[in-house]
Amino acid sequence: MLESTMKTQLQTYLGMLRQPIRLIATLDDSARSAELRELLVEIASLSDKVSLDESGTDARTPSFVIAREGETTGVRFAAIPLGHEFTSLVLALLWTGGHPPKVEPEVLEQIKALDGDFNFEVYMSLSCHNCPDVVQAATLMAVFNPRVHTTVIDGALNQAEVDRRQVMAVPMVFLNDALFGSGRMLLEEMVAKLDVHSEQREAAKLTAKAPFDVLIVGGGPAGAAAAVYAARKGIRVGVAAERFGGQTNDTMAIENYISVLETDGPKFAAALEAQVRHYEVDIMNLQRADKIIPASEAGGLISVQMANGASLQAKSVILSTGARWRNVNVPGESQYKNKGVAYCPHCDGPLFKGKHVAVIGGGNSGVEAAIDLAGVVKHVTLVEFADALKADAVLVNKLKSLPNVTIHVNAQTTEITGDGQKVNGLRFKDRASEAEHHVELEGVFVQIGLVPNTEFLKGTVELSRFGEIVIDAKGHTNVPGVFAAGDCTTVPYKQIVIAAGDGAKAALSAFDFLIRSPLVASSPAKELATA
Repeated sequence: MLESTMKTQLQTYLGMLRQPIRLIATLDDSARSAELRELLVEIASLSDKVSLDESGTDARTPSFVIAREGETTGVRFAAIPLGHEFTSLVLALLWTGGHPPKVEPEVLEQIKALDGDFNFEVYMSLSCHNCPDVVQAATLMAVFNPRVHTTVIDGALNQAEVDRRQVMAVPMVFLNDALFGSGRMLLEEMVAKLDVHSEQREAAKLTAKAPFDVLIVGGGPAGAAAAVYAARKGIRVGVAAERFGGQTNDTMAIENYISVLETDGPKFAAALEAQVRHYEVDIMNLQRADKIIPASEAGGLISVQMANGASLQAKSVILSTGARWRNVNVPGESQYKNKGVAYCPHCDGPLFKGKHVAVIGGGNSGVEAAIDLAGVVKHVTLVEFADALKADAVLVNKLKSLPNVTIHVNAQTTEITGDGQKVNGLRFKDRASEAEHHVELEGVFVQIGLVPNTEFLKGTVELSRFGEIVIDAKGHTNVPGVFAAGDCTTVPYKQIVIAAGDGAKAALSAFDFLIRSPLVASSPAKELATA
């Protein structure tokens, strides 16, 4: 089952096991059980510390538990964890076998100290690039806290269960039979939701930090580039990010970043973070800014107020908060979000296998989504407001060649309909004839562009009518000492390479501001004027 390269790599990893483990499988006579058994037999053959036990009796079949020798409980996979989840499988094997995780010691201690009984059920798809983070977080907690139990469920393999629970987006996590969260979540984020006092401790820790020479708000390509360029000047740099990596975490393929032939979003985001950490930048992840108080109002330093109540101070600030998916803002969209309304075709497409779906949007993102989905679902209806598709010609031609795609242009989406529990259709109006149409379907994928994450800046920093931060050629805003870069600004063409370049530019402008500022004299960092 495993390719020779993967098999060799897995054998190397299994050599790191410190204690024996058992794979306890629940199988039947189905083809999928045979496929899972083949995988487990291969794994067991690669290490004398791994054994296979086929005596499992779990209700989910096929499935298997990774347990320590002498135990019968552990992390359960109701899945054949290949694709994006192969790494999750390898890590579950290593952690159960005693290999230490690459996690901050304080986070691991926080996991071990969690007080309560927690039963996680994590729904994922093997094609979802956001799912592994959630799967691995829930797995880690189960391995290191005996009161945490985790089951990882492949939605495509357990379609009846997915339908019964109305799981229409992945990753989706249930805790003790109640919805815990959906979408990409980091380990620290999940642990914080379980540890009720963590937010207050974190706020106090952040507030106690010394002022930064440059504080970057946002950790996407613009923020990461700004951090690297600023840190190389030998000054004190911090990054407060709601999610380090930003939108790149949700990008399936990146093929146009110069010098990188091809990569995927999560790998790119991890590389950004690794380079920033190399320069010993203080990264404060999972932190959302709530307000900025200019230096003229805050007593000499710029104050950034965080959503958790923390307050960070800095001599200069670079705003790189990026953007998010734009909502279509019609009745039914918010009501049926994750109940048929989705924004990531790569992640959620497999959940709609054999079903009818719609894509709203005729730009590159929308047409690419429709092409992708057409290979999985029964039929795709694409709805575009303009009188022609705006995507590149090669994509439009590809879309029009597909037999299971219907295209409606000059069509205004007016409502996403449902039965109260999940999506059952989409209503649109022909803008030429005014005729109303209703399409029966089970899913709607919204792909109509981005909106800048700048709401918290209203009344402080000048914004365009689109909500973008107004900047000049050097990244200056209208507030002294505050700079901006990336997709949250008025710079045209929202591309990774452009955001990174603008982040570097903003950092150089911030440094120029610092060396000309009278505040430099009180800096505990090395003398900026001679750096």
